[in-house]
Amino acid sequence: MFKLTTCTAVALVLASAAVAEKFSWAGTTDPQTMDPHAVNSAPVLGFLNNVYEGLVRRGKDMAVEPALATSWEAIDGGAGWRFTLRQGVTFHDGAAFTADDVLFSYERGSSEVADVRSWFAPVSEVKVVDDYTIDFMTTAPNPLFPDSIANFMIMDRDWAEANNTARPDKEAGNFATLNANGTGAFTLADRQPGLTTTLTPFAGWWDTAEHNITEATFTPIENPATAVAALLSGDVDMINPVPIQDADRVDQRDGTKVIRGIEARVIMLGFGHDHKELKYTSDAGEPNPFQDARVREAVAKAVNVDAILQTIMRGSAESVSQLVSPAMRGYSGAKADRPSFDVEGAKALLAEAGYADGFSFGLKCPNNRYLNDEAVCQAVTSMLAQVGIDAELEAMPVQNYWPELREDNFDMYLLGWSPGTFDHEHPVRFLVSTPNEEKKLGSWNFGGFSNDKVDELLPAIQSEIDETKRQAMIDEVTGIYQSEHAYVPMYVQPLVWGTRDNVELTQRPDNFFLLRWVTVN
Repeated sequence: MFKLTTCTAVALVLASAAVAEKFSWAGTTDPQTMDPHAVNSAPVLGFLNNVYEGLVRRGKDMAVEPALATSWEAIDGGAGWRFTLRQGVTFHDGAAFTADDVLFSYERGSSEVADVRSWFAPVSEVKVVDDYTIDFMTTAPNPLFPDSIANFMIMDRDWAEANNTARPDKEAGNFATLNANGTGAFTLADRQPGLTTTLTPFAGWWDTAEHNITEATFTPIENPATAVAALLSGDVDMINPVPIQDADRVDQRDGTKVIRGIEARVIMLGFGHDHKELKYTSDAGEPNPFQDARVREAVAKAVNVDAILQTIMRGSAESVSQLVSPAMRGYSGAKADRPSFDVEGAKALLAEAGYADGFSFGLKCPNNRYLNDEAVCQAVTSMLAQVGIDAELEAMPVQNYWPELREDNFDMYLLGWSPGTFDHEHPVRFLVSTPNEEKKLGSWNFGGFSNDKVDELLPAIQSEIDETKRQAMIDEVTGIYQSEHAYVPMYVQPLVWGTRDNVELTQRPDNFFLLRWVTVN
């Protein structure tokens, strides 16, 4: 009865909306995989949120709302969370969704080979109570846990095991790399990596559809000029992003428009803290200057963020002093100041650290992941040269970039970070905590920054319910990573999407594009 009612609702909505349409969109980065546990990156998670679902999801306003769980509550005095699951839900192949699929997805996602395993660092045990009730026990009270699993997507145990994909394989790939079987609003109809990926509506979806799409096709277009031309010619209905320099032209052109916003993503520079020697240029093999906090501070003073915002971002971005923007929970108002641009001050710090004559090093940068990423790195290279630090820039596609960072093939690098929980705890856990595979901490702390006090405070931040006490601890952690110049936060990335005039959609600050909110008029 439930499935009949849902299907009828979908049909009525589509019939009453504008005439159903095909939809096409383009982005700079093709999702690496269709496996929701293999790669923890925004292009993958954002795309797969159209196909897979979690226990909870984020709405148009980013608030956490029910998805495959209808409700959740803290249990055992805060020792865990009980999720009551939605009944009558089916996967795309018709299999029934139960708590066993949640348990399987936890076992899969928390396994050593899963790139999302750090999400489950607070979890001590998962217990199936019955087919539609499941408990996630945590090592300590964790008020943020439901928010932290908004991108934890559920797979069908039987489907995965039948297709020999009980565990993800990011390197070699497996059946789940090219195929999908979720419970989401859209099914995977065709996957051609690097070319096109086509989705179609799932008629048996449990929720009410707000879209009028009959088919949606994604095409990766790395060249920004080519993407703009495709939009202006009508070859695609939407592109993300629109190059900053082309935004006004797209907005003023008949038939197209630009949708602007500010993303939650902070763009920063990172260092090889645990590298004893430099790895690139003629100075390769020399002691690593970036192990000295004075050198890292010199970099912060040498980079003219205001100039980057004015010339490269055309005033669309906002400077930032920490690993989250002011819009995030836990932002430290007490630590709002960022290092001032000061060439002479940077030179003095370098001289004090023993590098009055400067040095050379290798800077790694993606050229298709963040807005104007290569241009930003070129600007940083020029600015550092003014204080005697010569960067050899190597920019590359993102599919090659992440393996380079994970193999420690850098002296300094560019990184963007959007907190999945919209809370300051998130980047502290992923970027500032000492890397620890057993505890699932610091999984994106490529440079190996480590501070005992940060590691001590993180569990308390995760479990503290009193907001004043919690913020005081976050302020302390922020002061530590700022004084150590663990990273050089530069700016919050803007959102600049281009669409045809007849397209209505929702732009969220996490830069996830969800087809279930798209209408083509």
